[in-house]
Amino acid sequence: MIEIRLAVPDELTLVLQAERANLAAEVSMAAAVKLYELGKLSAGAAAELAGIPKPLFLSRLADYGVPTFDLTEEELREDLKNA
Repeated sequence: MIEIRLAVPDELTLVLQAERANLAAEVSMAAAVKLYELGKLSAGAAAELAGIPKPLFLSRLADYGVPTFDLTEEELREDLKNA
């Protein structure tokens, strides 16, 4: 496992309205959400990065304005046909 260290100035914890204890979890979640949104990670891999179960990760995507499923209209029509 690779561990990444990130230096966060004390004043940013105020701006982020985060307690020191929760900051690492919030940064991990934000990174996981963005990598999922960019298509770099699957939902399962992103949930693992965030350190939470996949169903919880998927339910929290809305908090970040990220759709749970990003299907085009054509993909959605095809899925409906096959349902």
